Amino acid sequence: MVGKERRTCRVSLEYILYKSILTGSSLWSRLIVHYWALETEKDAARALEAGEIYEPKPVQYLQRAYEQTIEATSKPNQWLGTTTAAGAQLHFAQGDSAHSTPMLYVTNLGDSQILVLRPNDADLVFKTKEQWHWFDCPRQLGTNSPDTPQQNAILDKVEIEEHDVVLAMSDGVIDNLWEHEIIENVVKSIHRWESGEGESDVHDRKGGAGGGMQFVARELMKAAKAIATDPFAESPFMEHAIEEGLAMEGGEKPNSFSLK
Repeated sequence: MVGKERRTCRVSLEYILYKSILTGSSLWSRLIVHYWALETEKDAARALEAGEIYEPKPVQYLQRAYEQTIEATSKPNQWLGTTTAAGAQLHFAQGDSAHSTPMLYVTNLGDSQILVLRPNDADLVFKTKEQWHWFDCPRQLGTNSPDTPQQNAILDKVEIEEHDVVLAMSDGVIDNLWEHEIIENVVKSIHRWESGEGESDVHDRKGGAGGGMQFVARELMKAAKAIATDPFAESPFMEHAIEEGLAMEGGEKPNSFSLK
């Protein structure tokens, strides 16, 4: 994780939750991801009814987390803040035989992004679409926002394969790098890691094993920061601003980077 007031959390080997704060207090982001993780684990651990098949309900978990955060920040004094939310939960789909298919349950509310890519083919498998009220004003949870998970969060179920890479990125990454630049950077970084760059005492490096994903994340953040700090660089954020009739050069603000 890189950047101020950005929070990431790995809940267990089965669940990956990511969220990023957009404006206001980091307390909102911390509480949302805390309660979201608890609701996820609580539902996964409960005893099932006879004949019931467990399936994740991440939007419901996020809704409960949102309600608990409102309660926690209301007394004795109201704590103002807002946050966007993006999460990816690993599960599976059971076929007719004993074979099961890995599935990713992706939840998004706001302008962060979950992106899934297949490094072997340098292919995009899936990405979420940003949600905005208007340019540079994303949907978000918190003070004075009309948005709620139940009404506005989007859930996608994505079939994935072994060695796929799942990126959870704040707007500071996707506002500064185009999709093809992100994919190219990640694939090249994995190949560099497999060729021996990075830590010297790692033996298994295949597909980013042995800590390679940290190396990949650092390299992607470097690329995003280079655009953000260049006042004359072209960027997706600049392109969107021009489409809205705004005069703008360079990348998006450099203090909003986060990647998991």
